[in-house]
Amino acid sequence: MDPRLLVTIVLFGPLLGATVAGLFGKRIGDVASMAITTGFLLLSAVLSWVLFSQWTWGGLQPFTLTYAPFIHVGNFVSDWSFRLDGMSAVMLVVVTTVSSLVHVYSWGYMAEDGAKPRFFAYLSLFTFAMLALISAADFMQLFFGWEGVGLASYLLIGFWHHKPTANAAAIKAFVVNRVGDFGFALGIMTVFWSLGSIQFAQIFPQVAAHAGDAWSFAGYSFRLMDLACTLLFVGAMGKSAQFFLHTWLPDAMEGPTPVSALIHAATMVTAGVYMVCLLSPMYEYAPFAKHVVLVIGAITALFAATVGLVQNDIKRVIAYSTCSQLGYMFMAAGVGAYQASMFHLFTHAFFKALLFLGAGSVIHAMVHEQDMRRYGGLAKYLPVTFAVMTIGTIAITGLGIPGVELGFAGFYSKDSIIHAAWMSGQAGDPMGYFGFVMGVFVAGLTAFYSWRLAFFTFNGHARWTSQDLEHHWHNRDHADEGAHDAHAEPDHGGHQHEPHESPWSMRLPLIALSIGAIGAGFFFHEKFIGAGQIEFWKGAIFTAANNHVLAEHEAPWWIAQAPLIVSVLGLLFAAYVYIAREGLGARLAANRGPLYLFFYNKWFFDELYQATFVRGAKLLGDLFWKGGDQAIIDGLGPDGVSAVSYAVGKGAGRLQTGYVYHYAFVMLLGVAGLLSYALWAWAA
Repeated sequence: MDPRLLVTIVLFGPLLGATVAGLFGKRIGDVASMAITTGFLLLSAVLSWVLFSQWTWGGLQPFTLTYAPFIHVGNFVSDWSFRLDGMSAVMLVVVTTVSSLVHVYSWGYMAEDGAKPRFFAYLSLFTFAMLALISAADFMQLFFGWEGVGLASYLLIGFWHHKPTANAAAIKAFVVNRVGDFGFALGIMTVFWSLGSIQFAQIFPQVAAHAGDAWSFAGYSFRLMDLACTLLFVGAMGKSAQFFLHTWLPDAMEGPTPVSALIHAATMVTAGVYMVCLLSPMYEYAPFAKHVVLVIGAITALFAATVGLVQNDIKRVIAYSTCSQLGYMFMAAGVGAYQASMFHLFTHAFFKALLFLGAGSVIHAMVHEQDMRRYGGLAKYLPVTFAVMTIGTIAITGLGIPGVELGFAGFYSKDSIIHAAWMSGQAGDPMGYFGFVMGVFVAGLTAFYSWRLAFFTFNGHARWTSQDLEHHWHNRDHADEGAHDAHAEPDHGGHQHEPHESPWSMRLPLIALSIGAIGAGFFFHEKFIGAGQIEFWKGAIFTAANNHVLAEHEAPWWIAQAPLIVSVLGLLFAAYVYIAREGLGARLAANRGPLYLFFYNKWFFDELYQATFVRGAKLLGDLFWKGGDQAIIDGLGPDGVSAVSYAVGKGAGRLQTGYVYHYAFVMLLGVAGLLSYALWAWAA
């Protein structure tokens, strides 16, 4: 089949499904809406794998398919298009595969929800916006998809709009992303101003010639490429929840669990990483911007890992792990290992979607209970969920055997990032050593909090009772979340007061994702970062002549062993705290030491932002409202000149009484006054 036809179906299939379910869902019913949206996503996923196989093994070459003109004003030219290259081929597989499995999973998870057509329409719209973003041939369509995933995330995070917390989380995500998008828009303007185009095919060949261009302002000189790339990265910080603009991501857990999986594994948060790697021809000539990407990524990885150590909500732990893993991806891009960054994005999609959907299966079994402190001993009740989440945990911790090069998906991609950071330091950039140290240290933290989640949930003694589940079941229709969540199967005359596996519509996607979490690294590492990378990427990723961070070099033995050593130590420490000495973790938390409180309260970022930006904005609003609007505008207007005029008019109106003798008296006073004046004037 013609690849151009395939990409058209892949791109517009989800949009068609979203349109049908969104506009006609109430007429055609729940089942038809779910079947149409899921069917189009499965078709897109199958065709995406066909395109990916043609690209990887069939010799398919890059091409751009233009559908229609968008904006043509002078040199500002933008078209609706589809760009197929190594970057978009990878992202097509990631986005459509995870989204299609999330659609299937949602058949079971949202079974009792009363707004299924709307939910599935939003999911498909989310997918279309991401596909538009990754296939863009210019900044304008990229920005369209960028804002599209922001809108869809707002709709899905706040899907249960009867919950005040869900509404607040949706607004928070939307507002924080607008901060990042302001920098992103400024970056696009800087590119157009300096290079005269927004089309990638025209921009990238010009970068080397304009690498030394500068912009002078207020006596300071800024390298244009560094300025543009730094501003563009501000947008990535918001979209991918990096340090300073990360606060929206944990609150996004207020949405249904399938939404969390889609946001964290395949769509919104991966957009920033994709954008930086796509713009590798620019970042390779922007050393300052690359250092910014590296430092922010490394700090984000550390910050999120430390916070994840002490969280008790199962979804929030996984959310902070996403934030941390995104830090790894940006750290890789910051040292110039864009291929490793995309490889980790690829492998991360499988095990992160697996962990989130596995958490949803646990929540389903525990009747919408998300606090891990009320779990324990679930392995025998949820054997499939236990098995797949163990696979996901092994994958995210990157367990594998260096030298033999055998391990789960995260082993190949995470270790390649840490190795690239070391090689960057060896090449003369000391910031590379900073990235290496942070990467190894965070790998140990990742192992601890990931196994903590697994042990806390599935091992040890049960910290729940049948009465607890019965109480949750009885009250689920009266709870804010339970009224619209699918955390329990329909009642058929008798409640099951013990945890039980989710339906097969939820288990099958978990099994499929576990296959990717096991084998994605082994089967594709040679293509992404190994000997076949040049042929695989076919110019989609640019590396400068002096960039050899992914080249095969001899390194001290401990460089390869360090990630494995710290990961095993993290595993052993978690096993000691939560299995061998069960209850030790709870006792340590009960002490509420300063470090624990610092991590538990997320480094107090929410409180800091509340005290500065939120209160500052409120004070500024009060200043303009009370001082500007009320005191000045109303004071000079309705309460000032207008009030005086009204008072004068009202007073003058009292003279018009309508009585003749009043008017005669006034006339008499007037005559007396005139005579007095005449006599005074005659005497003078």
